[in-house]
Amino acid sequence: MNYKKNQDLLFNLIKDKSVLKQDVFSNIILNFKVLKGVLKEIGDDLNDKLSDIDERIIIEYKDSGEFEAQLRVSGDLLVFQMHSNVFKFDPENSLWKTSYISENTNRGYCGLINIYNFLNDSFKYNRSNDLGYLIGRLFINHENHFMVQGKRQLGFLYNDFINATVDKDKLKSIVQSAILYSLDFDLLVPSYDLVNKVSVNEVKQVGDHHKLRTAKRLGFVFESNNDEI
Repeated sequence: MNYKKNQDLLFNLIKDKSVLKQDVFSNIILNFKVLKGVLKEIGDDLNDKLSDIDERIIIEYKDSGEFEAQLRVSGDLLVFQMHSNVFKFDPENSLWKTSYISENTNRGYCGLINIYNFLNDSFKYNRSNDLGYLIGRLFINHENHFMVQGKRQLGFLYNDFINATVDKDKLKSIVQSAILYSLDFDLLVPSYDLVNKVSVNEVKQVGDHHKLRTAKRLGFVFESNNDEI
């Protein structure tokens, strides 16, 4: 094998791919900062409107660091997490067959922001066994083209990766859709057979810290392709 030729090949591959991933990551960081501002703006606006109606209704934004932000909407908690890695669309994804990506495969690399829905009480009472749900994930490439995979509105309103570019107004719409879904995603009574046995430790935890495992769909199947739940 030709050492110099292989070194040149490695150099070019590392240079091109690393620069691309740095560009994608830098862009997702910028968009996540905008998203944080959007979350605070929406939260403050809702809080101002609701504070005079019922002071028990709490709308609260929290910046949890470089990679996470939270928005509490009464009993629900939306957690937005930016992933630290860059992802490439699966080779089987139909996007690779489009002219937009086929003419420049670098466009198939994206930063990722996951959107989770939890019960606020899960965090308030430190119920570490409670379940949350991934209700959407936002993909943004280095050219600001974006799409959202998710439940209901999140799954069909923002899926034009070829033509759609993200901006502050689009992020506002995505956040509003996430809130709407979470508010309509109610806590259902779990199956009796699922909860009819409890350990002594669990009873003690409930008495001391309200720590009986809880989730919106405890005992129900939460499927990615089922928009009824």
